[in-house]
Amino acid sequence: MASKVVEISNVSKKFGKLSVLHDINLIVNEKDLMAIIGPNGGGKSTLIKIIMGILTPDTGEVKIFDREPKKSRKLMGYLPQHVAFDPDFPINVFDTVLSGRYHGLFKGYKKSDEKAVKKALKNVEIYKLRDRQINEISGGQMQRVFIARSIVREPKLLLMDEPMASIDPEMQNSFYKLLSRLNDKMTIILISHDVGAVSAHVDKIACLNRELFYHGSVEGSAKGLEEVYKCPLELISHGIPHRVLGKHEK
Repeated sequence: MASKVVEISNVSKKFGKLSVLHDINLIVNEKDLMAIIGPNGGGKSTLIKIIMGILTPDTGEVKIFDREPKKSRKLMGYLPQHVAFDPDFPINVFDTVLSGRYHGLFKGYKKSDEKAVKKALKNVEIYKLRDRQINEISGGQMQRVFIARSIVREPKLLLMDEPMASIDPEMQNSFYKLLSRLNDKMTIILISHDVGAVSAHVDKIACLNRELFYHGSVEGSAKGLEEVYKCPLELISHGIPHRVLGKHEK
């Protein structure tokens, strides 16, 4: 039986009077590759922040590796949707990833840190770019740099918020192959609104729109996806853009 990495029980969260998450129950097992799917404003990023211990739920319980989220942070890596950085700042790829091993003010880096950076760069297949300035690489290469930085501490759980946002469509296939390789070593949860692309590459899906309508295998997700988006599955799968303003009229 697979061990539980994330266990969320009856979790709810409000911001003021706005209910963002309602009675969420979710289990993520070791070596799962799960996508959290849902419309903008559906609570996906809030759920990730609760898993990381950045936000505290109003009700319910969260266990990460059978501990409170804050006590498990060293076991987690995180790739945010938007990484704040100055592309003109004079720093190379190696040092950018090395910053992910930051130990605190006035505490330098060790040989073990440099070794971890080399390993991370090789894992994401950009070791040859290690001396390149970050303003000299492509958007897809830059995303791999940020992934390397998020895994440089060798986490057991990797959380990714819209990791495809900065990647050209033609590069997405190689990116998913990278995720598959990383998944051999760690559990991965990624947030995405691109249902068609994600469902072809992940093992499990959680359909979230303030409530959790479904979580489990991709094959069984059809009804949950329709409940989340309030649209026929054909529209969702073919990526026809639309705004969800309410339940569609028949």
